[in-house]
Amino acid sequence: MGFLRIRTTVDERPGRLASLTAALAAKGGNILGLSVQPDTDGTVDEFVADIPASAESVREALEAAGGRRVQVVPATAHELTDEPTRVLLLAARLRAMPWRLPQVLGELLRADDARWVYGADLSSDLPDPTLLTVPVAPRRAVRLRRIGLPFTLTEAARAAALVRLAQPPAETTSAERPVLLSDGVEVQVRPLTTLYREAVRDLHDRCSPDSRRFRYFTAMPALPPRMFDRLCDRDRGHSLVAGHDGQVVALANLIFTPDPGIAEMAFLVEDRWQGRGLGGALARMLVQEACDLGFAEVRASLLSDNVRMRRLMQALGATLAYTEDPGVLEARIPVGAMVAVPHTTAAAGRG
Repeated sequence: MGFLRIRTTVDERPGRLASLTAALAAKGGNILGLSVQPDTDGTVDEFVADIPASAESVREALEAAGGRRVQVVPATAHELTDEPTRVLLLAARLRAMPWRLPQVLGELLRADDARWVYGADLSSDLPDPTLLTVPVAPRRAVRLRRIGLPFTLTEAARAAALVRLAQPPAETTSAERPVLLSDGVEVQVRPLTTLYREAVRDLHDRCSPDSRRFRYFTAMPALPPRMFDRLCDRDRGHSLVAGHDGQVVALANLIFTPDPGIAEMAFLVEDRWQGRGLGGALARMLVQEACDLGFAEVRASLLSDNVRMRRLMQALGATLAYTEDPGVLEARIPVGAMVAVPHTTAAAGRG
C-alpha cells in the first residue's frame, strides 16, 4: 500500500463528491485527508489516500466517476499532519524569520522549488500551471514550481495572504479615497457607518424601481433598519459609500458568507451615476478588499436581465453560470488570479 495525493476538478452538482469517494473505496482506498477548493470552472477536490492501486488505475476510476484533469502523485506520511496547525506553525516561523519567505511558501504549497525572482524575470511568455509567481514588491516576487500538480487559484490566494505576514505594516492612510470617473467627475469613497443612515435612505428614494430590483431582486422602496445595521457590521462584511456634493450616490457591499474562503458582493448605484465607471471602481475596491482579507473567491448573484452588471462582472474576469432559478445568474471571481494585477484608484474609476 502507498500514500497518494489525488486532485480532480468536478462540476458543482449534488453527489459528485460521493461518486469520487465511492470510486476510491472500490480501489481499496482509505481517505486520510480531503480539501475542497473553488476554481474558475468547477471545484477542485484533493485527497490524500492510502491506496493499494496504481496511480493510473486511480486516475481512470476517478475520470469514470466524473472527475476532470485528474492528477495522482506520490505522497508521504508527513503530509498527514493537521493542516491548520501546519499553516499556523509556518506563519509563526515566517513572523520570526521573514527573510525565509521562499522556503516557507514552498512548504505551504509543497512546491518542488521556490526562489526569488526580480525585474524582467517576473514575466513569463508561456503560461505554465505548474509555476506560480507570488508578488512581494513591484519588482520582486517568489516563484514556485510544483511538478505534476498544477497550482489552483485558492493556493495562489493562500500564498498571497502569507506574504502579507512578511511585509512591514502599511502606512496609515485616510479612510477617504477619491475616484475619478470616465467623465472627469470626482467622487469620494468611504467606509459605510451608521452616520450615513439618512443619506442611504435618500439614495434609495432617488433610485428607480429597476435599480432597486437589480440590487435586492425586489423593488425595495427603503432599506430596512436591520439590514442597514448588518451592512455596517464589520464582523459581517465591509461596505463602501460613494459621495458627491453632499449626497451618497452609490452603495457597495462585500458580505462574508459561512464559507471562510468566499465573500459576496452587491451594488446599488443611483441611476444618473450609472455608466460612468463608478460601479467598476467600487467592484475593484471590493475585490482588493477581499484579497487583503484572504478570500479565495468573490461571488455575485444577478438577475439575468441586468445587462450592465453582467458586463461589469465579465470585465472583472468573472465566470457566469445560471443557478437553479433560470432568472438568476451567479458570477464567480477568483481573487487569487487578480492579486498581481496593478491598478490605481483613478484608473479603476475609468473601467
